Amino acid sequence: MYSSVVHLARANPFNAPHLQLVHDGLAGPRSDPAGPPGPPRRSRNLAAAAVEEYSCEYGSAKFYALCGFGGVLSCGLTHTAVVPLDLVKCRMQVDPQKYKGIFNGFSVTLKEDGFRGLAKGWAPTFIGYSLQGLCKFGFYEVFKVLYSNMLGEENAYLWRTSLYLAASASAEFFADIALAPMEAAKVRIQTQPGYANTLRDAAPKMYKEEGLKAFYKGVAPLWMRQIPYTMMKFACFERTVEALYKFVVPKPRSECSKPEQLVVTFVAGYIAGVFCAIVSHPADSVVSVLNKEKGSSASQVLKRLGFRGVWKGLFARIIMIGTLTALQWFIYDSVKVYFRLPRPPPPEMPESLKKKLGYTQ
Repeated sequence: MYSSVVHLARANPFNAPHLQLVHDGLAGPRSDPAGPPGPPRRSRNLAAAAVEEYSCEYGSAKFYALCGFGGVLSCGLTHTAVVPLDLVKCRMQVDPQKYKGIFNGFSVTLKEDGFRGLAKGWAPTFIGYSLQGLCKFGFYEVFKVLYSNMLGEENAYLWRTSLYLAASASAEFFADIALAPMEAAKVRIQTQPGYANTLRDAAPKMYKEEGLKAFYKGVAPLWMRQIPYTMMKFACFERTVEALYKFVVPKPRSECSKPEQLVVTFVAGYIAGVFCAIVSHPADSVVSVLNKEKGSSASQVLKRLGFRGVWKGLFARIIMIGTLTALQWFIYDSVKVYFRLPRPPPPEMPESLKKKLGYTQ
């Protein structure tokens, strides 16, 4: 078990291609070029060809549409389920004197608003994050295929971490534009007592006071928060899944049952979620304060909060985002299983690259 953990730690997801070949045991001259050939290994690429068991072809319009639907369920349901924790986290960020910690925050909220108060902001949360999930997961699959085709099979394998980072960043750019209006309304409802209790009250009031700017003034801080978060979420997940199957899971993915594969998905999702929370938390603090206040800019809020201020509520966010990310990947992968969508296995070196490096005859 210890050796498995050591191998997993060495499998840095941001390795350059040469270092990655070393970890794969494929760099440098072969010690026995004339030795007997090993059993043939089937090449598994980023794009998998559709087979009879699948309901559609990988990269088809139906595939992207169902991936987007999976994103709607994974993001919309999970974010709505943790609204109480999100509410307390936001209040700790904007009013740390009153809400001194996660448990104190829950206690104060229950005392002032009762149990119904913990559900404040559920409607904009559900709508906003459903739209975000649609764009995040749907466009990620689109950009992953697009960039993979642009790079070519060999470079797509060698630079796959960069491919995941670029595809997820591109997808999140559009996802945040879809999320921004509902996120702004949610923060107003949760952090400004007496402002509004429902989305139907908050949206018209915000438009009357500041126009469309009220809904999109937080989009730049959202990009600051969500793009690094999503890049870590997808790249770390993809490489963690690859490492788990290579160093931890005792049998190949093709021999694992669907439930076993979903367990690996959940574990990899939670690991990715912890790193996501840390990377994106400072910008999350700025978004919470910015959407509460009128006339402030992101730079002004960041300067006023200072280094310690932007890390308020981190523990609550780690719990929330770790659980969210794991559940999101689990739900997303379950949707793929249910609709019989192609689920490409972790990538292996293309045969053409093996021949160039002299590993096959």
